[in-house]
Amino acid sequence: MSDDILVMPITVIEEFHLARLVEDFIELVGESRNTGDPAIDRLTPTPYPEDSEAATEFADATRDDLLDHRLADARRVRAALAEFPAGIDSLTEADALEMREILITIDSIDAWLRTLTAIRLVIAERLGITSDDQAGEDGRYDVYEWVGYRLELIIQAADEAESASSP
Repeated sequence: MSDDILVMPITVIEEFHLARLVEDFIELVGESRNTGDPAIDRLTPTPYPEDSEAATEFADATRDDLLDHRLADARRVRAALAEFPAGIDSLTEADALEMREILITIDSIDAWLRTLTAIRLVIAERLGITSDDQAGEDGRYDVYEWVGYRLELIIQAADEAESASSP
């Protein structure tokens, strides 16, 4: 790790799945802005839950900008991930489990944190998850936890980098 880059080790299969999650998120935010999708609503909360008129005014003034920022962040994250034109079907098990390194520049850490957090919010909304302690037999809950694990690794690496650069 240099002072300007965090290195996130990841397997090929994990990177593929992370790239797909980010692509799905980009598609959701790009296409579902005004559909009343609860996941989009969760990404754009109102500070006025008890005042529908103020909530509508706030949403009208801020929602598109907030979603544009979320899209820009997600696109930045996606650009850092490998392309998988043939998908994963042609990978051997050994190839799928091969370790790679994703390089995260210090100036893109916030985009990574916001994007992974937003993806977790979407998953939580879709699955009805209201707390991290909630467990379920649905395999998608494992994806929610895995994204949280990746988020935690980035936070830890950023904290370590900050500590190392502090006098």
